[in-house]
Amino acid sequence: MTRALVIGAGPNGLAAAIRLAEAGCEVCVCEAQDAPGGAVRSEALTLPGFVHDTFSAVYPAGAASPVFARMPLARHGLEWVHPEVCHTSPLPDGRAAALHRSVEDTAASLNGLAPGDGDAWAAFVAPFVDSWEAVRDTMLAGFPPLIGPARLLRARGPIDLLRFSRLLPESSASLAGRLFDSSGARAWLHGAAMHGDAPPDAAGSAIAGFYLNLLGHAVGWPSPRGGAGHLTDALAGYLGALGGTIRTRARVTRVLKQGDRVRGVELAGGERLEADIVIADVMPLALVRMADLGGIYGSLLRRYRYGASTIKVDWALDGPIPWTNEATRRAGTVHLAGTEDELLDAVGTSHTRLPQQPFLLLGQQSLADPTRAPAGKHTAWAYTHGPPGWRGGWDGHVERIEAQVERFAPGFRDLILARHVLDGDGLQARNENLVGGDVGGGSYVLRQVVFRPVPKLSPYSTPVRGLFLGSAATFPGGAVHGVPGDAAARAALRAQ
Repeated sequence: MTRALVIGAGPNGLAAAIRLAEAGCEVCVCEAQDAPGGAVRSEALTLPGFVHDTFSAVYPAGAASPVFARMPLARHGLEWVHPEVCHTSPLPDGRAAALHRSVEDTAASLNGLAPGDGDAWAAFVAPFVDSWEAVRDTMLAGFPPLIGPARLLRARGPIDLLRFSRLLPESSASLAGRLFDSSGARAWLHGAAMHGDAPPDAAGSAIAGFYLNLLGHAVGWPSPRGGAGHLTDALAGYLGALGGTIRTRARVTRVLKQGDRVRGVELAGGERLEADIVIADVMPLALVRMADLGGIYGSLLRRYRYGASTIKVDWALDGPIPWTNEATRRAGTVHLAGTEDELLDAVGTSHTRLPQQPFLLLGQQSLADPTRAPAGKHTAWAYTHGPPGWRGGWDGHVERIEAQVERFAPGFRDLILARHVLDGDGLQARNENLVGGDVGGGSYVLRQVVFRPVPKLSPYSTPVRGLFLGSAATFPGGAVHGVPGDAAARAALRAQ
């Protein structure tokens, strides 16, 4: 029987382990932390009875994932919960642009800001909603993504394929300028784009904003009932049913090799585990150190670029956030900056220092999922970015974050019962893949959108036979969908 080891029990590591176990391999996952999950965990961070998602929280890509879709995760306890509104971008005057599951409702929201803006969005997005499976097979597939574009060409013809391809090098600012007259509608598109780290005026940001909004129409922006950790529990439960095992507090310090062939791993403390296949759900520099990778490949991995640092605040609240905008009171996710100019200023400033009025990504999952807080109470979280590898300190930034929420929801600060703060160092301490507080698994500058982490036909294979990289640093990148891990496992099985 083929023996396989997976380094890291995040969603990519678990997806890789499941694929290997389904193929009949003897699989063990080694996780350095005290519980599996990577950046998909839930804890009582503030007060007893309040369930917070420690890292990630909203999973449109997870709901769309073809990797997760083929697994019986519902049988292992996973239930997706959808908010009434996917996300909103409130404006200082009390209005807001909203993403709804319905294209028509979204268009009505955008038309409310400027007549014609919603019609322009509906016309632009409709062909891709109609051909959603082809788009999914392009965006959520292993490298190279050939089947999806071929399906899109057959379904929509060359013109729509070119329209889609144009988004890859385009900026969100360019796309928003083509579609919208309203500053609020343009800020709405940029807000979705800012789930990556490419700013709205940078190449590659258009595809991020468009695709995340398309996901809302196709599958919604759901979260697991009871907290993000239930997705991890379902993946781990299915792996266990297949005979795979997970070892926690099992930190891998070295990949063992014999010549150019992998032979296993060594754990902290000196224990050695033999394996024919090793898949690493780690960042590139960690793999270089573990496997002592040199040559051109090791040099390229050392040049891998990480994204912005992050500070995240979780709150236990005495009630729902009192937004002035009605749709925002029903939204699972809120993008907070204000007008397009305010958003662009906040994002631009954050590349060199901390802005006075930061752009926030905020979640309020307890609105749709009351299991996350005691009766009548609520949870919420927000994060914002600082410069990559920020070491200037975060003093005063929590106050700025809360002031920004208060600006759009007067009375918010009066509801705070407790808060929990994780800065970039704290995020990395809890999950070593969040290098410097980078929550995206590496930057999404254009050269790392497609050729991730290095320009080669198989981004998952390494010069060491039997050793594969299957983290968010490989194509198609971050978000919680398991595709990199699954693709690495398939590459490993093909190489046997």
